[in-house]
Amino acid sequence: MSDIPSGLLYTPEHEYLRKTDEEGVYTVGITDYAQGELGDVVFIELPAAGDAFDKMESFGTIEAVKAVSDLFCPVKAEVVETNAGLDDDPSLVNSDPYGAGWMLRIRVADEADLAGLMDQDAYADHIGE
Repeated sequence: MSDIPSGLLYTPEHEYLRKTDEEGVYTVGITDYAQGELGDVVFIELPAAGDAFDKMESFGTIEAVKAVSDLFCPVKAEVVETNAGLDDDPSLVNSDPYGAGWMLRIRVADEADLAGLMDQDAYADHIGE
């Protein structure tokens, strides 16, 4: 059974968004379900602060023992910060996907776009839990 915290927003592609204390800024990572499906993460390619992405545009890749997968921006946004700790230890995505394994902090272009994302219950249904 995957860990699906309440209070987050989820995408069909298994990214999550967590609101930060800064207005319009969200932390983005992949869900516990996604990291479990990928297996041991060995490398993550992330964008630089200041890069901007459209909704569902690929912002990087995640490489695991099993596969390489694209990472998708959940909404139109600008990257505020990337998690430099993943450069040294990409396995943080496996051990703590909702904590130390976060990937980006983004400034959302239009918060109305968030309405299209899933809550905890909808995401649990999406992954069959």
